[in-house]
Amino acid sequence: MRNHHIKLLFVSAILLCTSPRCDAQAVVPAHITQSQADPLEQCLWYNEEKTAKISITKDPDGKFIGKIVWLKEPNKDGKPKTDINNSDKSKQNTPILGLTILSGFKKNGEYGYEDGIIYDPKNGKTYSCKITREGNKLNVRGYVGFSLFGRTTVWTKAE
Repeated sequence: MRNHHIKLLFVSAILLCTSPRCDAQAVVPAHITQSQADPLEQCLWYNEEKTAKISITKDPDGKFIGKIVWLKEPNKDGKPKTDINNSDKSKQNTPILGLTILSGFKKNGEYGYEDGIIYDPKNGKTYSCKITREGNKLNVRGYVGFSLFGRTTVWTKAE
């Protein structure tokens, strides 16, 4: 019986040590301690196609925002890619690298974030959005009107 308890403790310890988590030390801003940081902002996140990495932080109002901080292909024709699909012509020369694509999110429960918007630079459109975190994945659901009428993409923690 004692061997069974030792094995159970050993297996539990392995599971705890190998469970999905984010390495907060490299990404969390210096003024935020790990205990203050939300798991959402402790990582860089790949978009579904893994063509961009997004950093999620809190704005001064305490709402979550996300910016593109890395692009697989940052240039086009030798120049930085810009937001050419934006319907606001004055923003079409804004670089994609550094562009805020998530804003206004409030935490809802332990794993949910809602009341935000997501901007898609591929088509220049903005959608209502909610995010659900599941370990090393984010289910990012953009929608118009009701979340029933939308599309979910899965972002993964970037290594």
